[in-house]
Amino acid sequence: MSTKRVLVAYGTKHGATAGIAEQIGRTLREDGLDAIVLPADDVRDVRAYDAVVLGGALYAGHWSSKAKHCAERNADSLRHRPVWLFSSGPLDRSAEEHDVPPVAAVARQMQLIGAREHMTFGGSITARTPGFLAKAMTRQGKGGDFRNPERIRSWAHHISAELAA
Repeated sequence: MSTKRVLVAYGTKHGATAGIAEQIGRTLREDGLDAIVLPADDVRDVRAYDAVVLGGALYAGHWSSKAKHCAERNADSLRHRPVWLFSSGPLDRSAEEHDVPPVAAVARQMQLIGAREHMTFGGSITARTPGFLAKAMTRQGKGGDFRNPERIRSWAHHISAELAA
């Protein structure tokens, strides 16, 4: 049996979601899968992959347009392979404390492409994050890095196990 090829694509503005995607890709590779991590904007065709993990940052309750457009552009092909979606966004520990359901736009994408599952991870806005809003938030003592590497790895292992089954 050949190694399953998994695409991990992400839509991000400032890189925090890319970090989550990279962690997922690394974990899938550790589990023996051929995982490729790409920005959602660069994904034109998913047919070369056996499975897809697609993530997007949440901004004011809206999923990344880059991730959304990637899902729409590839909807026909995505319906014919296992797909998992993730969001990154809450700038607090809420994603650790309870399941955060997908925002409406993500729920619509799940329906459109027949995604198996969705996970929300904490986001990150730090002093290094570019942009006026990020600077204003960090000056007010808001923000921080709420991505949990162990939770991300655990979810990626779960995906590997489902693909192996």
